[in-house]
Amino acid sequence: MFAVYAESFSPDDPLSGLVVGERPDPVAPDDWTMVTVKAASLNHHDLWSLRGVGLKDGSLPMILGCDAAGLDEDGNEVVVHAVISDPHWTGDETLDPKRSLLSERHQGTFADKVVVPRRNLVPKPAGLSFAEAACLPTAWLTAYRMLYTQGDLKPGDTVLVQGVGGGVATALITLARAGGLTVLATSRDAAKRERALEIGAHQVFESGARLPIKVDAVMETVGRATWSHSIRSLRPGGKVVISGTTSGPQLDDAELTRIFFLQLQVIGSTMGTRAELAALVNLLDATGTRPLIDHTLPMPDARDGFAAMAAGDVFGKIVFTR
Repeated sequence: MFAVYAESFSPDDPLSGLVVGERPDPVAPDDWTMVTVKAASLNHHDLWSLRGVGLKDGSLPMILGCDAAGLDEDGNEVVVHAVISDPHWTGDETLDPKRSLLSERHQGTFADKVVVPRRNLVPKPAGLSFAEAACLPTAWLTAYRMLYTQGDLKPGDTVLVQGVGGGVATALITLARAGGLTVLATSRDAAKRERALEIGAHQVFESGARLPIKVDAVMETVGRATWSHSIRSLRPGGKVVISGTTSGPQLDDAELTRIFFLQLQVIGSTMGTRAELAALVNLLDATGTRPLIDHTLPMPDARDGFAAMAAGDVFGKIVFTR
């Protein structure tokens, strides 16, 4: 079958290990099922995989991709939940110490077909296109959990989204606005700040700028470059929810004094559960909210999508279609 996969790793030249070609057809184990992929979206996770983060040499070749929407074996339209938990695990899948994502221990979604546990399928509403649905399982699910599970935010709360541009940040803005939150956003790029206003941010600011108000919560995916600003932007008792460190995890100042004195909360968040994915799908179906897609590409042109992400030339999601 056709597939886009990692053949080797390179921290400095990740695309050198990317192959667009053929792989053997998958075989579904017991309690797993096969999905015919109609669309799959690109994540930074896929680029990090090509750098050798989260993968070992013994796992190669590995078909990349966490996210997909397609048809199950009965022809039903489905969205694939990317978190693979231990078959004996019950409860929140993100807390399973043995969990993994598709494309880590199990072959990923950038292919004609992917096999997943049957419990990992969520029905796709007819109103969502395959391309839109394929955006949801990683970036949009991460954003949903950050805002409404870990952040526990309610209509009327004020939230700051740091580092607008990528899939999670744009999802945070759109979902926060859909949930009745007041949304502030930052970016170093003036064009991206303008785009943030277009997709729902109430106010935008240059990265590091002093805000006119203190916010209830900050959604943090950047790390070192924005951490102090995030902590200093919170009201007493506020919370920062962190799901990534794209600028690096080593902080110059963790702001510990400010955290304890103002009784701030620092909350980690990773991906989301199947139940949260189903809730997210239902939210989009009911409200008409849709993922922001930067552009779509035929899957054979996947290398162009990886190159755009590596260059940072993205606002929203890149989607591969079959």
